[in-house]
Amino acid sequence: MAFGNNRKELSKETLGLPVIAIGIPTVVETAVIVNECLNLFITKLQQEAKSNEYLNHLQSEDNYESIKEALIPNDYNLIVTPKEIDELIENMSSVVARGINKSF
Repeated sequence: MAFGNNRKELSKETLGLPVIAIGIPTVVETAVIVNECLNLFITKLQQEAKSNEYLNHLQSEDNYESIKEALIPNDYNLIVTPKEIDELIENMSSVVARGINKSF
């Protein structure tokens, strides 16, 4: 999923030497969070209702696109990071660095 990162490609073709790319997801769209919350909410309702065809159908659907369509016109489909992003970046950079060091 692209988030407007229109940057030049880092590759063997553009740099003239081999490149290894390591991607670590650090952001999430609001629609993803809402979809997960909706699934949890539906599961809770199903447990209480025991049988409800509409809720069963709703949960079996991938509601991400519908949620995204509802959020975008109102500018509510934000890209967010967790509050502890600085700590996560520090930890992940350490994990990646140690992995690279051990591979050599």
